[in-house]
Amino acid sequence: MNSEALSELVVEALEAIKAVDIVKLDVRGMTTVTDWMIVASGTSSRHVKALIDNVSDVAKAAGHRPVGIEGEGGGEWVLLDLQDALVHVMLPKVREFYNLEKLWSIAPSGDAAATDG
Repeated sequence: MNSEALSELVVEALEAIKAVDIVKLDVRGMTTVTDWMIVASGTSSRHVKALIDNVSDVAKAAGHRPVGIEGEGGGEWVLLDLQDALVHVMLPKVREFYNLEKLWSIAPSGDAAATDG
């Protein structure tokens, strides 16, 4: 499975349990750390954890074992590293504060790299 297919799988797993405001960012031209950043919101700390758990389970079933998970204890912002895709699930107030979409949506050429999930 290529990285774009993995990013679509992540978006589908987030949609399946009602993630809010899913944004998929193509960062291949901006970093070598990952190809895709997927940012979504959960409605509560419990929902954030459920979203990450679902993405992790779906990715594992497709043969992509997570490299790491950070932030599960707090539940305000959880990062799931799937190597070719970084998944950020946050509470809306945290997402608004850090504004990752703005940070990563400006490509070096000035073209927007964001794509709708």
